[in-house]
Formats: sequence, structure tokens, C-alpha cells
Amino acid sequence: MKKVKKPFSNIELVTIAVYLLGGDSKYVDTEDIAVKTNEMAPGRFAWRKYPDQINLQNVGKRLSDAKNLYKGGYIIGSYIDGWILSENGLEFCNKRVKDLEGANISRPPLNKKEMAWLRHEKTRMLTTIAFEKVNNKNPDAVTAQEAETFFRLDDYVTGKARERKLDRIVNAFREDPDLNEVIEILTKKIRKYDVNNTK
Repeated sequence: MKKVKKPFSNIELVTIAVYLLGGDSKYVDTEDIAVKTNEMAPGRFAWRKYPDQINLQNVGKRLSDAKNLYKGGYIIGSYIDGWILSENGLEFCNKRVKDLEGANISRPPLNKKEMAWLRHEKTRMLTTIAFEKVNNKNPDAVTAQEAETFFRLDDYVTGKARERKLDRIVNAFREDPDLNEVIEILTKKIRKYDVNNTK
């Protein structure tokens, strides 16, 4: 079992499922995509209480997210009409589909505590000064302290503990259409700040 160099997000998985089902040239049904994603990554889209059953609503949500990506959607369509790859989606799949071969990308669904943490953290980050500045197209105005507040970091969190805390936020929200662009920008700011302070 090989290790994937860059993990697949759920948005990327449903996009690749569309590709593998012929979605480069035809519309693919949501239920067929759900079955394919479960074959590719057992447990990623399952109900926690019933791990042998696919959560179709979860698959549909990720398909909608893939359609509405901030850098240009990967797919076109709807739950009723089915889904087909956009030009961006086909380009992405051609680059990454080879990374799936022989890789273990299964993951158990989130429990209630983890889901509550995600909801709480998202609400908190959306109300920070750093988010407001980046969202208003003014990322250069974000101070190091404001970026730290966004990630719940401070001067007492250092070294590997700081990196782990930052990675947890990045990994948890990298596919969230409301936060992913802001997180990408602020992560670079934090890492630059950390490098400058270790010189």
C-alpha cells in the first residue's frame, strides 16, 4: 500500500469519482458517484452509526462544494441532472488520478465531538479581524497577531506544538469554500512570521 504524497480532500475524491465514471464526456448520477467514492475510500462518506451505509447527503454536499470552488469549479451539474467535469476538473484529474493507484485513502466519519469542534471553530474564524480583512481583499493589512488569533496561536505555542495546531486547522478546513482561500493566505503569513522570528 503506497502512501499518498498529498492527501485527497473529499472534494477531490468526488471529482475523481466523476472522472472515473466517464464524467469527462457525460453526466454522472449522484448515487453512482457515491458508490464509486466508497470503493475508492471506504468509510470516508459513511454514516458513523451505520458504517456500512453511504451517507448520500454528504456526497451531494461535497459535489456542490466541488462545483462552487473559489478558484473555479471542478464540476458542473446538479443532484437531479447529474454531474460532469469542467475544464478545471478535467485538468485536476489528469494530474492526480495516478496518485490513487494502490493508495489507502479510507478514513472513518467524524464523531459528534469532532463535528461540534468544526462548527465552533468555523463560526469563530468567520468573526475574526483577519478573516474580515482578507475577505475584503486587504490581506496585507493583517497583522501577525491577528493571523495568530485566527489560528488560536500565541507566543507560548512554539515549535512542533505550534505546527501541529496550525496543521489541524488547515487540514480540517482546506475544502471549506468559506474558509479555504483565507486559510491559504494566512498560513503563508504565519509561516513567514515564524521563519523571521527564528532567525
